[in-house]
Amino acid sequence: MTDQIQRFLFDDTNVRGEIVTLEKAYAEVLDKQAYPPAVERQLGELLAATALLTETIKLDGTLSLEVRGDGALSLLMAESNPGGELRAIAHLDEAAALPASQASFKELVGDGRLVITLDPNEGNRYQGIVELDANDLAGCLEEYFARSEQLATRLWLTADGQRAAGMLLQQLPGADSHSDPDAWDRLVSLASTVSDDEMLTLEQRDLLYRLYHEETARVFDPKALHFGCSCSRERIAAALLGLGEAELRSILEEQQSIDTQCHFCHTRYHFGAAEIEALIDSPDAEAPTLH
Repeated sequence: MTDQIQRFLFDDTNVRGEIVTLEKAYAEVLDKQAYPPAVERQLGELLAATALLTETIKLDGTLSLEVRGDGALSLLMAESNPGGELRAIAHLDEAAALPASQASFKELVGDGRLVITLDPNEGNRYQGIVELDANDLAGCLEEYFARSEQLATRLWLTADGQRAAGMLLQQLPGADSHSDPDAWDRLVSLASTVSDDEMLTLEQRDLLYRLYHEETARVFDPKALHFGCSCSRERIAAALLGLGEAELRSILEEQQSIDTQCHFCHTRYHFGAAEIEALIDSPDAEAPTLH
């Protein structure tokens, strides 16, 4: 299986879609830290969803999905960019009991919020927030599109600890200009017959043929995806500055230097006392939030 995302659309309709499959990128995320099986599955679904949304929104920048809840799984976060790089992380509440192997999304995260952040290379940063009212991640994202984008959108997501996959259908404006007004309901009904096993094992074109062999669909060239981390010494330094001068000086007094690492890729960064002092004294230093 190749890590890739593929766009498709149906002629004479206002319906477009995407299908994504992940194996190597998913494995690299899981290799960075040991997660319980239930969390591995949720991370896989989050990675697939992030890739789908990045391709859907066509953002020239970074897109992130962040789930924060009051359950045992307190944080799920994934990022993607137009270059096909993906990264993700999860945090478990240390005081909570280890989740059951078959625990669902809602059982893991409890009540909370899903935050979708669009950070373009040029222009203003945007955040959309929806409550975790649905039973799964796909349902929460469908609610986001219904409220924020006002576009009918359906998602199917699955992962098994080895592979992750997802499919998205979206109804675009302009239904009256097409000759098949019933297409949306029919195409969603056909997609709803897909099984998790089919999504995880079939090649993308074979899956689309299985679902839509009686439809006229145009399938575009696939786009490759891979694990990638956007951390850098500059970004880590900016995050340290966000701790504030007093906190940084307190750490230096105790440790004489600061050692930290990226939570996503585990790259280690060392900052000596002189570097921290220069960072504090920098007149144009900025301190964006870094997860």
